[in-house]
Formats: sequence, structure tokens, C-alpha cells
Amino acid sequence: MQPGLRQYTRDEVAESKTATETLFIIDNIVYDVHKFLDEHPGGHEVLINVAGKDASEEFEDVGHSMDARELMKGYVVGELVDADKVPISKKQYSWEDTAKSSETEASFVNSWKFPVLLGLALTLLYSYIFG
Repeated sequence: MQPGLRQYTRDEVAESKTATETLFIIDNIVYDVHKFLDEHPGGHEVLINVAGKDASEEFEDVGHSMDARELMKGYVVGELVDADKVPISKKQYSWEDTAKSSETEASFVNSWKFPVLLGLALTLLYSYIFG
């Protein structure tokens, strides 16, 4: 629990769809994005569709940038009460994690080990077939 944050129940968030409030939950944190509706790059409909709900999965599925994640911090208004919190199910991978994985795979293919191993395998195959 973060000190100073208002505590919400899931029911309070679900009932919050008003003209001055657009609340939703991401990873047990409650956000009010009412002031961000017109600025959202995906359009205000996206945010309105998840208002009052747990939008954790939808948020991660889109693959938001690190800038977007930083911007979110300005819209935090509270967190769920302990009784309504759910475990955060999996580690979400960032673009940086994906890039590091691709670099590792690329470095193996481009290294000297891969061509040497391929040559050895082909030599053994050739000697087995024709030898």
C-alpha cells in the first residue's frame, strides 16, 4: 500500500463513470484519465471502453512505450483496497527486453561459432552419405 493514496473498492471504480471522472485499474492502481481523454493517441473511445474496469490486460496488450508508462504516473488517484487486489500475473516485457533478446539471437548467428558448427555438421553428413 502506498501512503497517501485513496483506497478504492472494485465496486467504487465500476460505479465511477461520470462526466468528471474516468477511472480504471491497472495492476491494482486506480487512474483517473478524464483530463487525458482528448489527448490519448488511440482516441478517447479506448479509455471510455475500459472505464470502471480492470484494464491491466488491455494496457499490456497494446505495448505502451516507456514514455506512456511515465505519463500514467500523473493520473494515479488511488489504489485498490487489499481485499480487492489481485496478484499481478506475469512479468510484462518491455521493448528493451525484446530488443536485447533479438540482439542475442543475432550475435549467435553472426558469430564464428555458427558457421563452424554448420560446416562440421555438413561434413559429417557428407561423409555418412558418400563415405
